[in-house]
Amino acid sequence: MAKANHSLATEFILMGFTDHPELKALLFVVFSAIYLVTMVGNLGLVALIYMERRLHTPMYIFLGNLALMDSCCSCAITPKMLQNFLSEDRRISLSECMVQFYFLCLAETADCFLLAAMAYDRYVAICSPLQYHTKMSKKLCLQMTAGIFIASNMHSMIHEGLLLRLTFCRSNQIDHFFCDILPLYRLSCTDPYINELMLYIFSMPIQVFTIATVFISYLYIIFTILKMKSKEGRGKAFSTCASHFFSVSIFYICLLMYFWPFEEGVKDIAVGIFYTIVIPLLNPFIYSLRNKEVMNVLRKVMKTYNILKQTPLSLAN
Repeated sequence: MAKANHSLATEFILMGFTDHPELKALLFVVFSAIYLVTMVGNLGLVALIYMERRLHTPMYIFLGNLALMDSCCSCAITPKMLQNFLSEDRRISLSECMVQFYFLCLAETADCFLLAAMAYDRYVAICSPLQYHTKMSKKLCLQMTAGIFIASNMHSMIHEGLLLRLTFCRSNQIDHFFCDILPLYRLSCTDPYINELMLYIFSMPIQVFTIATVFISYLYIIFTILKMKSKEGRGKAFSTCASHFFSVSIFYICLLMYFWPFEEGVKDIAVGIFYTIVIPLLNPFIYSLRNKEVMNVLRKVMKTYNILKQTPLSLAN
């Protein structure tokens, strides 16, 4: 009877950051620039790794897939957010909401697994350098990558299917700038207990497994580096791991923010900005600017591009 007295929501309104018109134009410009830099940085890194045979190694294959997932995450969230800055109509249909959540869940789950795979790769490279090509063969790397995408898709499909069992007959206003899972639970007039239980059953083991893999890998890496007699060897080993460790730290700080004692709406938006906008923006620069091999390949590509650009002029002369 209670359900009959409410109309079921088939669309939502994304409340976003602010209702002040004077701020919307500024936010649109800022986030448009961030989106452009994010896409160019990540897709540029994917293209660079794909084109250069020297970068067809496990570490860079994982890095290329991480950049691809960051692009996917940004594409799923930012265009709708930018549209809402310019339009008074901030509606999003239930089907659009489900698609947005699916790709976000896919990207974030894959990121967890990829960061763990990269930590294991660095562990093998530093702790067992002579066995690296045996333990981290290209075949194993491709199998791990395929496994990551299969597991990430299954994880996304499980939560997507569970979301579809919910009915939304309370408010249709989502106090967020995208369709995240926890704000949707709060709007449900179906008890989301099963959804929350499945969230813990499937998501927590992924978090525990990936965090444990990263933690144990870096524990072994640190002990191995400290045993090195050569200062140059220690410096090179630390430099090899620095960018990945920095990226992992940012990612897991973001996860810890979920447990921070903020007001729910404020916390949702703060964490959402961090893992859908800040992390995809920073990752390509963290890995590129601190990686000599990537920078050398980039210089080579730019040099080749400049030569090709100048060739028609030299022929004309």
